[in-house]
Amino acid sequence: MKPINLKEKQTLFTEYWHPRQIAVVDDMQVLLAKIRGEFIWHSHEFEDELFHVLKGTLYMQFRDRTEIVEEGEMIVVPKGVEHNPMTKNGEVVHILLFEKQTTMHTGNVKHERTQSQYPRI
Repeated sequence: MKPINLKEKQTLFTEYWHPRQIAVVDDMQVLLAKIRGEFIWHSHEFEDELFHVLKGTLYMQFRDRTEIVEEGEMIVVPKGVEHNPMTKNGEVVHILLFEKQTTMHTGNVKHERTQSQYPRI
């Protein structure tokens, strides 16, 4: 058991929309990601997702509204809710995600960005 330096871990990868696992807590995983632009509309039938913004501004789109999540804030997307995370104006946003290990990256949608496993860093 050692402290995990989030800033240091963020320097270990450059790809957008490809989370990296940094810890496991029971059946939950803690992921770091860098995002830029728009992801894809999707939902997770059986899992909630927590997005904590470490740097930048996240725009979490829902079908009826967009929630703005600023640095230091977080949002929980309940299971079954269709959503599409995005950033604006080319900004790179750093996020920490907390979700079950069974959660598929793109939920109910198969896409070129879909990851079946997250690399551990």
